[in-house]
Amino acid sequence: MVVSTGGKRIYLASRSPRRRELLAQIGVGFELLLLREDPLRGADVDETPQPGEAPHDYVARISLAKAETGWLRVQQRRLLTYPVLAADTAVVLGERIMGKPSGREEAMEMLAALSGKTHQVLTSVAVSSEGRVEQKLSVSSVQFAMLTKDVIRRYAIGGEPLDKAGAYAVQGRAAAFIEKIEGSYSGVMGLPLYETTQLLAAFGIEVL
Repeated sequence: MVVSTGGKRIYLASRSPRRRELLAQIGVGFELLLLREDPLRGADVDETPQPGEAPHDYVARISLAKAETGWLRVQQRRLLTYPVLAADTAVVLGERIMGKPSGREEAMEMLAALSGKTHQVLTSVAVSSEGRVEQKLSVSSVQFAMLTKDVIRRYAIGGEPLDKAGAYAVQGRAAAFIEKIEGSYSGVMGLPLYETTQLLAAFGIEVL
């Protein structure tokens, strides 16, 4: 296996363009390390919640599995040995974990459930390298305004909710729905930069 020469580079085990943007924001160089996500083709990580699994345990388990699977792929493909960063985000209302909606109807149902309520956004970040793995959890609270059926329908028709946990994008048009955020804005987007910076520093990658 070829060994890296150091520097700030990592592997990002995620397809999320938001996570790419956030890493670029803090000046971290990265290569994409894409895992299989299609269950029909054999997903690398099964993201199905386990019976009775608490939301914070769920996101921690998934991010850890993605980071460790990513590191395994680095070894199998004989890639440069940069650390592998993975993350998982869940929108949680009560004990309900809201993932990405399967279509427009489910997106509208999720948004109706969030309307006028405060929910949590949990994002777990994990970094794996050389048999070592570290992870951190970001917890934020988001207060939604009351949304009319017409507003929900028009937002869903626009397509923005369809690949987002909880069926909304805080950095998109759904910003108009949010009365208050307590916690990490970047964590709600999908990659809490404070926790990410701490994790990378633990692996010798200084952001600032």
